[in-house]
Amino acid sequence: MTPETSYLIIGLGNPGREYKETRHNIGFMLIDRVALRLNAQGIKVQAKAIVTNALYQERKLILAKPQTYMNLSGQSVQGLLHFYKIPIENLIVAHDDLDLPFGTIRIRPSGGPGGQRGMASTIEQLGTKDFPRLRLGIGRPPGRMDPKDYVLQDFSKEDQKILPEVLDRAADAALEFVIKGLNAAMNKYNGDIREA
Repeated sequence: MTPETSYLIIGLGNPGREYKETRHNIGFMLIDRVALRLNAQGIKVQAKAIVTNALYQERKLILAKPQTYMNLSGQSVQGLLHFYKIPIENLIVAHDDLDLPFGTIRIRPSGGPGGQRGMASTIEQLGTKDFPRLRLGIGRPPGRMDPKDYVLQDFSKEDQKILPEVLDRAADAALEFVIKGLNAAMNKYNGDIREA
């Protein structure tokens, strides 16, 4: 497998059992969903991330969950890109997004961090904001709740009911990106799963 046929899919989150089911960890949840679907083999720690490999339609996928805590995620992203010599256009970073309603997926070719500290760290470490990302809407906090508290809460009972469907659609979107490219994935998957 050449670097050109290898893809790095990174989900952002926080390590530790206490964060496992929180909104901030939807990126990790997506990686777990893709790994399960593709029967990914072998887990190792590399570049401060938990990494597993999978094959999908003759592409090698490196699935990674940085273990640095969110605000230092870029260290892992940069380290993995460098280690595997993956072209930046074959990277996609999945993360939670407060500015999108829960159930909405947005794939973008570039952009700012939008207040997401993991993305801010990644942009800083890579020295560019021009890399694909998969934004997973988690909605805004209710009332005057601090966004920092909101993202570290578990999903509501209501949201948990459709979370598996959200993760399935996000996994489909990530795999579409791998096989058919960014534009095809954006055209097919950008939007709210309840309208799909």
